[in-house]
Amino acid sequence: MAKNKLAKQGAFDNLGAHLKSAKAVVFANFQGLKVKESEELRKKCREQDIYYVATKKTLLRKALSEAGFDIDTKSFAGGVSVVFGEGDEVAPSQVAAEFARSHQVMALFGGILEGKFIDAAKVNQLSKLPSRNQLLGQLVGVMNAPVSGFVRVLAGNISGLANVLNAIKEAKAKA
Repeated sequence: MAKNKLAKQGAFDNLGAHLKSAKAVVFANFQGLKVKESEELRKKCREQDIYYVATKKTLLRKALSEAGFDIDTKSFAGGVSVVFGEGDEVAPSQVAAEFARSHQVMALFGGILEGKFIDAAKVNQLSKLPSRNQLLGQLVGVMNAPVSGFVRVLAGNISGLANVLNAIKEAKAKA
């Protein structure tokens, strides 16, 4: 059933709002995905706090134009789905690229990062980077390493002292 003008305006406004607030955007071809596969992708996006929408190219082109992006959506073959990441710049490309690897029907067209269009190869490169949470975990580990090393050194000295005292006690007990 065709959408009425009010529904189209709502979809257009929704797209524009997400385009303006997103840190990263990925465009992909969703045609050929079964409903179950599409729902699986939506579930993965929700788990990562990412917004996913399938849209018409004309509507997307107008929303991109209004948001200040000059991207030709006519070059995208098939239906277009858009993955928006508002928190983590890497998460949309990771989810989309991982899903595209396991579902050969889905193809990446490119995306937007830092206000510039990036091609599919860059989206794939971006998907291989660790996520923000992984990087924060690594940072905490690196910052904690000197402290934990210092604690191990102190514990080693104390256990060495305990071993020496124990050896002296055993030597006196034998004598």
